[in-house]
Amino acid sequence: MLLSYFQNLVPEAGLDEAGRGCYAGPVFAAAVILPPDFHHPLLNDSKQLKEKQRDLLRPIIEKESVAFAVSSIDNNEIDVINILQASYKAMHLSINKLSVKPGQLLIDGNRFKPYKKIPYQCIIKGDGKYTSIAAASILAKTYRDEYMQKLHLEFPHYGWNKNKAYGTASHRKAIEKYGLCKYHRISFNINPISC
Repeated sequence: MLLSYFQNLVPEAGLDEAGRGCYAGPVFAAAVILPPDFHHPLLNDSKQLKEKQRDLLRPIIEKESVAFAVSSIDNNEIDVINILQASYKAMHLSINKLSVKPGQLLIDGNRFKPYKKIPYQCIIKGDGKYTSIAAASILAKTYRDEYMQKLHLEFPHYGWNKNKAYGTASHRKAIEKYGLCKYHRISFNINPISC
């Protein structure tokens, strides 16, 4: 059972990212402020849901949230600032875009780069514990998956419509056969044979 909030004195934004461990494409991050009484029986960590369930929840979250925002950092910038800093930056951009200023941030994971002076709490596996983080995980994942579907049309041989640029066996084999493309993260030192 997901918890509705960490505290209920000020608006609370849940944050999560998607695509941090991928070989290619951007990293996406979402920030979501939900009403304290928000409930949906399917809502859970995006990784625990099927694609159809995530796609069903996305418009519900967008419609019923107090505020939400999604941002991304592309592979070129990831190569310059590294994936951890890119994840923080995408989260910061999303917080900045929220139409309601949060008084508390709930971050999925164990590390975060402070944003302005807003208090924050890092929660390991938070996307399976708090509704706002679960909602953010669903938005980040669905927006990124949608984006990778578009990149797949440009480079179909990598199978990004299915593997979403994670280091699956089929993706590694495609890299071995076709090499890297302009969307791959060079800083990841991808070696298809030893992956």
